[in-house]
Amino acid sequence: MKNIAIFASGSGTNAERICRYFADSKEVNVKLILSNKTNAGVLDRAKNLCVPTYVFSREAFYETDQIAHLLIERKINLIVLAGFLWLIPQH
Repeated sequence: MKNIAIFASGSGTNAERICRYFADSKEVNVKLILSNKTNAGVLDRAKNLCVPTYVFSREAFYETDQIAHLLIERKINLIVLAGFLWLIPQH
């Protein structure tokens, strides 16, 4: 099983479509939705879809390994950027 994490910061229509597409898949699981905005619509959509969420700050994203550790802890294999516009750090 491949585990996906979706990074999104907007209304979440693309993230919702991805979640719904893989909802019955035995090969892919959307395991987590991450956002840099506490008021992003994607968080409400994730809640309605029963997908766990995580909100992070710019500092946590760029100056720590917090997000990388979270992805490893959740056994994420693939990252999808759905309306997320920050550059991904190389670490």
